[in-house]
Amino acid sequence: MNQRQLFLDHVAQTSPKPIGIEMASAAGVWLTDTNGKQYIDGISGFSVCNIGHSHPAVVKAVQDQAAAYMHVIVYGEFIEQPQVAYATLLTNHLPDSLNCVYFTNSGAEATEGAMKLAKRITNRTKIIAANKSYHGSTQGALSVMGDEYFRQAFRPLLPDVYHYDYGSDALINAIDSTTACVIIETVQAESGVTAPTETWMQALRAKCNQHCVLLILDEIQAGFGRTGSLWAFEQYGIVPDILLLGKALGGGMPLGAFIADRRLMQTLTYAPVLGHITTFGGHPVSCAAGKAAFELLLAHPEWVNDIPSKAAILKTRLQHPSIVSVNCYGLWMSVQFATDTLAQSIAHACIQHGLVTDWFLFAPDRIRIAPPLTITEAELHQLCDIVLRSIDLQ
Repeated sequence: MNQRQLFLDHVAQTSPKPIGIEMASAAGVWLTDTNGKQYIDGISGFSVCNIGHSHPAVVKAVQDQAAAYMHVIVYGEFIEQPQVAYATLLTNHLPDSLNCVYFTNSGAEATEGAMKLAKRITNRTKIIAANKSYHGSTQGALSVMGDEYFRQAFRPLLPDVYHYDYGSDALINAIDSTTACVIIETVQAESGVTAPTETWMQALRAKCNQHCVLLILDEIQAGFGRTGSLWAFEQYGIVPDILLLGKALGGGMPLGAFIADRRLMQTLTYAPVLGHITTFGGHPVSCAAGKAAFELLLAHPEWVNDIPSKAAILKTRLQHPSIVSVNCYGLWMSVQFATDTLAQSIAHACIQHGLVTDWFLFAPDRIRIAPPLTITEAELHQLCDIVLRSIDLQ
């Protein structure tokens, strides 16, 4: 049997027609299949590879740490230099109140831990979330996901979770003294890169303060420079009580985190002890890779500083009679077409012509453009050429 058939037979599928590219290697913004065909990674592995693929410094960090030690008890017993060093580096680049990191395996687990922390601190159960939000697919994260199509097959889910439109007065008005937390994305990803107004975000922060409600901001996709600043919340003049990170956090390795003030995080140490535990969260190799990737991002401020000019290329080039609208926030764009079918046909054509893109969970009439921040202007023009050619072929 060939690899494709073995893949279909033995690896669990999540869609009826997987993309099915057989990967051989990846470097920078380029993916190469086993036939030698190259593709621009137009979605950065869903914002995992913000600094590109297989950077030598990240690869060396992985190799060095794997040679020293891999899995030991990751939480509560051993002091592990990669964890400590990465947590310190992260908190040195966050507001003072975000000073304690709980590393997890993924963004979904970070969501789970944050919701538990909010309930533990407030002794309340009510959670407010946004329609068309995405925070992961585990059952707790699924409970706060903002779309019934994806929730309905797995009910019953967590009780006392309420959804309102992102950016609406109704969401803010629903916050009261029975609310444990509000969990929202700083920039909503799967609705097609949707950003709130600064006024709304500040009103949300104020209402949470008024009722001693924890504000959880999900920057699992938005973090690490994607929106044009290191953290998207910096652009709104607010600070969350709990910050969720994932995707680019691991530099290509599996890693997530929820980050809060140490006095809040300490509540997970008693009544009960081991209030949140993980076998692999904060794995030393993942932490070494993530730290190396973050250090590269900090050492190359041009990767973030150049985002406005790169976004301008996308907005200027991606104009076509078939494009209904675009949403663009940093180096992160959704391109809307008249129908879901057309958008997905264009996405498929892009892949055929050497550009990996896809659609959005709650906006299937849009394709996603979110290349590594390291992409050059010449490569961006190649990306745009492929999109426009793929549209013309419809």
